[in-house]
Amino acid sequence: MTHRLGRRKFLLYGTAALGSSILLKACTEANVPETDAATPEAGGGVDTIKVGILHSLSGTMAISEQSVVDAEQLAIEEINNAGGVLGKKIEAVVEDGASDWPTFAEKARKLIDRDQVATVFGCWTSASRKAVLPVFETSGHMLWYPVQYEGQECSKNIFYTGAAPNQQIEPAVDWLLENKGQQFFLVGSDYVFPRTANTIIKAQLEAKGGQTVGEDYIPLGGTEVTAIITKIQAALPDGGVIFNTLNGDSNVAFFKQMQGAGLTPDRYPTMSVSIAEEEVRAIGTEYLKGHYAAWNYFQSVNSPENQKFVEAFKAKYGQNRVTNDPMEAAYIMVYLWKQAVEQAGSADDIEAVRKAAVGQTLQAPGGLVTLQNNHHLSKTVRIGEIGDDGMFKIVSETPAPVDPIPWNQYVADTKGYSCDWSDPSKGGKYMM
Repeated sequence: MTHRLGRRKFLLYGTAALGSSILLKACTEANVPETDAATPEAGGGVDTIKVGILHSLSGTMAISEQSVVDAEQLAIEEINNAGGVLGKKIEAVVEDGASDWPTFAEKARKLIDRDQVATVFGCWTSASRKAVLPVFETSGHMLWYPVQYEGQECSKNIFYTGAAPNQQIEPAVDWLLENKGQQFFLVGSDYVFPRTANTIIKAQLEAKGGQTVGEDYIPLGGTEVTAIITKIQAALPDGGVIFNTLNGDSNVAFFKQMQGAGLTPDRYPTMSVSIAEEEVRAIGTEYLKGHYAAWNYFQSVNSPENQKFVEAFKAKYGQNRVTNDPMEAAYIMVYLWKQAVEQAGSADDIEAVRKAAVGQTLQAPGGLVTLQNNHHLSKTVRIGEIGDDGMFKIVSETPAPVDPIPWNQYVADTKGYSCDWSDPSKGGKYMM
């Protein structure tokens, strides 16, 4: 039975080795569309509008980001087949951030300065987003970012179509406290998203009577997890909750060794916020079934819009492929950009498009979304349990979309702050 949580209760990544190398190779061998070698015009040629796609197609994050590119390309194909944008076809210039943050910044500059794209769809890790942020802010350009993240940021130049913490992390903690236990061990990759996410989780647990019994990190892409497993066993000898913010293919080693050490989901339920259907398929259902993930979208969402999305994706990329939350967020952000361009009447006038984007709504595969004044989406929140088929059984969802809160209200330094880009006197951070 699905248990619904109220709106008020609801409120990220090196080269891996061993068993994950085969998975990574499969991701990195995917075909990357060639970019147009013609002399670019602003936003594209007479009959085209150029957009940038910037994700990791190689390195540790390719396991997750290749599928996001696929979703963005699907949306572009669909829009072009339906007549394009303002009568023009969208032309994608695809660049590989290579799971390397300076490379992301370099490629962002290329897309803006040399290719003169109208917008960029890109990034996964918060480290990559933080690396490109100064590029977009100094140029006044626009990035659409499709992945859940740690919040504590609200840029005029970014539209965040993944979850803010109150739309994923916080409701996951609430659900775990209510259903799985009070003692938490926090595991993460060693970079900005997991560390910030865990700061939020620790503050939330303290406020709600839970307990953080341990916290440990490994380098992004690292596969040596034996020490973490040992620490979990020592801190939770009788079982307890594991909150997982590992990213990329570090999860392969973690879940395999968890199972090998006997840390099974009946006694050590693990909640992940960066493992979705694509990662389940790559890691192996046998290592993940019975564990949990919190997202806004699962392939198992029952709606006409999702059925259409899943069918279209499988028709283009193969019946064995799966969809997931970052893919859905990437897919819909192309459509939201299209709507904003059409309302603005131009793809080249970035400021006009930015203003027109606020307030855009879409009946997305995961439900109704609305782009708010803080450049984040209101979204439905869901928690899923991994089943034998590698799909998520939805065990909890909000009855309506949850409004995004970028500045965390559990953390003392940001409590009371908000963001509103529709009001120049408020902007990216103001005290409510």
